Amino acid sequence: MAPSRTLGIAFSDGDRISRVAGAVVRSDGTLDGLAFERCTVGGTDATDAVIDLFDALGREDVRHVACAGVAPAWFNLLDLRRLHETIDRPVYAVSYETSPGLEPALREAFDGDDLDRRLDVYRSLPPRRQVELDDDDRAGNPLFVRAVGLDGDRAAAAVRDGVRNGFRRPEPLRIAAMAASAHREAIAAE
Repeated sequence: MAPSRTLGIAFSDGDRISRVAGAVVRSDGTLDGLAFERCTVGGTDATDAVIDLFDALGREDVRHVACAGVAPAWFNLLDLRRLHETIDRPVYAVSYETSPGLEPALREAFDGDDLDRRLDVYRSLPPRRQVELDDDDRAGNPLFVRAVGLDGDRAAAAVRDGVRNGFRRPEPLRIAAMAASAHREAIAAE
């Protein structure tokens, strides 16, 4: 049976533009494709950027989409339900820290329609679920996952299965983050 593939999505911020990288990674950890997009830092176009990136890849073999967090590019919130409905794949977002939630920070940074739009997206997100890692080196240092189109146990298993080689970040997200940073640096050097 052929290995399954996950599209890892990560963002790397600049002053006004965030570079979005999508890394198609096989279940054995092999990189199998890259694509790039961009969105506005502090904007509301991150979800559209991920949809455009997925469409540009044209990879019907991608089984899951994993996102590095839900508030990249300075609160350019990802609408996980809309991603799931549009790309017709299970979508989950992984975060790495305990958090009281984003609502206080959103209220501090935005007001009016800008705040209302972000609160609508934020409140539509499924709850975070803690994912304990099995490795002794990472025990007690949990990750968190929000999932749409995938039940909580399967999402937690997908996160655990993606963590390897002593890293705490699932491989599709680790590779996507490196690609987003490299892409940002290459653009800045031009």
